[in-house]
Amino acid sequence: MRGRLHHLAMGGIVTLALCLGVAWLSASPTWQTVPENMALLRLSFTHSGDRSASCRNRTPEELAKLPPNMRATQVCDRRRPPIYVELEVDDTLIYAAESTPSGLAGSGPSRLYERFLLPAGVHVLRVRMRDSPASEVFGYEATRKVDLKPGQSFVIDFRKDSGFVFN
Repeated sequence: MRGRLHHLAMGGIVTLALCLGVAWLSASPTWQTVPENMALLRLSFTHSGDRSASCRNRTPEELAKLPPNMRATQVCDRRRPPIYVELEVDDTLIYAAESTPSGLAGSGPSRLYERFLLPAGVHVLRVRMRDSPASEVFGYEATRKVDLKPGQSFVIDFRKDSGFVFN
């Protein structure tokens, strides 16, 4: 019986020491993800390029060769075009890139996630996106004046129905 009490007491002491060690490590070493007097700007969204530029109408001869249940008058390429995105901060271009579609066949949406460290303070953000290869004009564009606080995480998102969203 005495050996069992000794094992229980030692197990309790080890468990208590382990719990106190974990509690100390969770609070003691301070971790700062963003440097002092800086803010984090994230450009993060998912969007599909416009496939309509690659669509064509089938000829009557092509339609006649197809079974009746497959006679769609218009045929489009399965692969989606890439999207092109630009981000300016205070009239300085800090990001310009083409984002390719996801998926093995390139038929999925383009995914974008970029992080930028900016000094805290007031900035003018301008973001533009082109999702159609048939046009050189940006289909979506937004400009916002934001006041970034030190340590703040600010996100630019995109929604097809409302355009760019600044949070």
